[in-house]
Amino acid sequence: MKQRFIEFPNLPQGEVALAVVDGRINKEIEYNLNSMGIRLIKTLKNKYLYDAISYHPDVIMHHINNQKIVVAPNVDEKFLYTLENEGFEIILGKTQLESKYPKNVAYNVARLKNKAILNIKYTDEVLLEELHKLNLELINVKQGYAKCSICVVDENSIITSDNGIHNIAINNSIDSLLIKHGYIDLFEFNYGFIGGSSGLISKNKISFFGNLNTHPDYEVIKNFLNKKQKKPINLYEGRIIDYGTLIPLKEYSIL
Repeated sequence: MKQRFIEFPNLPQGEVALAVVDGRINKEIEYNLNSMGIRLIKTLKNKYLYDAISYHPDVIMHHINNQKIVVAPNVDEKFLYTLENEGFEIILGKTQLESKYPKNVAYNVARLKNKAILNIKYTDEVLLEELHKLNLELINVKQGYAKCSICVVDENSIITSDNGIHNIAINNSIDSLLIKHGYIDLFEFNYGFIGGSSGLISKNKISFFGNLNTHPDYEVIKNFLNKKQKKPINLYEGRIIDYGTLIPLKEYSIL
């Protein structure tokens, strides 16, 4: 079956064919994604980042649109070659990734269709330039880990546990569901984030790196997703894990 680049980041219109994931995802998650026909590009460890996020896709890259991707300049070349072999145009950012905040959030931007939620001060200048070229509405937030904190549901709906992001989203006419902090695993940290533990795998299906029923707000989340005509897919039967977002890049096309 033919495949095409996903036009708008995070928002596939068909069934996802190719996605970038944390290189450490467990076997159950990998098996479930593969069984749905999704090929995976696994990230490699970035030695400049602290361990918990050293493989996170949403920390090292940002899908601009179609085949264009901005990637941190100090990412493993093997990863870049894999993307290039899939036909992607790689644009190297200027900001070198470092373990200390804010040098580890330069590419952590949450994209909706015509909007980008980000901390403008800490966003890489090359990435910012690309966003400006698209005439996107840039929504500035204090939280540097914008994509980690935001589960993109559709072109104008999000889920987050960050109060600041939630309030700013509402003020910018984005439908936002605020959930409780925590209850998501992130290696040695106390908790991870809903954005980093999810990703759309088709127009109507949103995947989670774990079982939504393990989150105390699962009923509220499911009701919100149902209202948005999105079916949650549990990729793993244990607690939800923050693996730095499933980033869909290609989808199947019947054309």
